[in-house]
Amino acid sequence: MSLSPTGALRHSGSLFAMALDVVRTIFRRPFQAREFIQQAWFIASVTILPTALVSIPFGAVIALQIGSLTRQLGAQSFAGAASVLAVLREASPIVTALLIAGAGGTAICADLGARKIREEIDAMQVLGIDPIHRLVVPRVLASMLVAVLLNGLVSVVGVAGGYFFNVVLQNGTPGAYLASFTTLAQLSDLWAAEIKALVFGAIAAIVASYKGLTAKGGPKGVGDAVNQSVVITFMLLFVTNFVMTAVYFQVVPQRG
Repeated sequence: MSLSPTGALRHSGSLFAMALDVVRTIFRRPFQAREFIQQAWFIASVTILPTALVSIPFGAVIALQIGSLTRQLGAQSFAGAASVLAVLREASPIVTALLIAGAGGTAICADLGARKIREEIDAMQVLGIDPIHRLVVPRVLASMLVAVLLNGLVSVVGVAGGYFFNVVLQNGTPGAYLASFTTLAQLSDLWAAEIKALVFGAIAAIVASYKGLTAKGGPKGVGDAVNQSVVITFMLLFVTNFVMTAVYFQVVPQRG
């Protein structure tokens, strides 16, 4: 990737144009159902276990930190609400996005990059087959589906881990933990987290596909494309998360 301002703008424009092409091509028939199922199963198989293992310490750290802070402030009764809302609103979509980008996205980029340097993509275009429709769209939709499902898994595991560490290790009260959570939490918090995961999954797959389809320079170029896709995806995810969180707090009234 060029480090010059013009090169960065060119790559940004090409990435945005590819994202528009993906949105435009999603509804084109025939839908590549077999490719979609294969990619969804593959992405899920490489991300489920790492996501579950990462979400346990993530929820534990949040519970321990918030439990200690609420104890210092004399607000132990709100420890459950604070830890669960932190996991539900922010931790679960971020963990899901990082695992989708780090595991699924790298696999997508490496696969498409290998096809590119073997000139399979060029051969498909010569035959009149659109690589966006045939290869990219199924991977983007599969990544979005798996991200939504993984977000639910992370939420459940993170909340359960937070409950265990707060109640068992910090001698919290189970009734107060659950009561404060049900008092302050809203169903819109869950929907917002799922929408975040959906958007994050799309971003990770689109960036990985773009870097894979533009890879050049042999196997070394594919490796560089994989590294660049992870870095770019992480930056876009954190910026998008900030924007979506700010919009959510402006649009949805919070319980007091």
